[in-house]
Amino acid sequence: MKLEGLLVDLVPLGERFGALEHRWENGEAAFWGDVGDRQLLSQATVKRRQEERAAREGQHLQSAFGIQTKDGAPIGAFFVGDIKPHLRLAILGAQIGEPEYWGGGYGTDALLLVVDYAFDWLDLHRLWLVTMSLNARVMRQMQKVGFALEARQRRATLADGQWHDLLFYGLLREEWPGREAMVERLGLQAKG
Repeated sequence: MKLEGLLVDLVPLGERFGALEHRWENGEAAFWGDVGDRQLLSQATVKRRQEERAAREGQHLQSAFGIQTKDGAPIGAFFVGDIKPHLRLAILGAQIGEPEYWGGGYGTDALLLVVDYAFDWLDLHRLWLVTMSLNARVMRQMQKVGFALEARQRRATLADGQWHDLLFYGLLREEWPGREAMVERLGLQAKG
């Protein structure tokens, strides 16, 4: 399945993305995605995680997508994880592994595609995610896309020697106006 956006397309994770995952998981993007954890992961650990993710996706407990630019360059990954079919909810996780694409609307375009997919294709009722209070970029993104701050765990994560709050954001299906309406509201446009 391919989900086509204005700046990015979401495509099945494959070898192109798998080959970059080790670098991404040991880079700056992982620090933000892992709420301040700076891990050094071996190739073997990343390969094991990829195999575990593939097994979960086969059980329909997770959907994983590669994020690629319109010219086909792989720049990150997006996950709809821990899907609870009986509750119709899931957690979102994303990583733009290539820092030169941060702040250019690529992550927002990918998020709009994933939210639409989760509500319209997976028929979910609720989406949620967690970030740290240090991550101003994601906090702004959540606000502009319509996610509500639902909970704050004070001083719950340690990032570079400083304590930060964990922030939990949620979005209900009835709060989602649809991708097209959000693209218009945000003024998101294709580049070039």
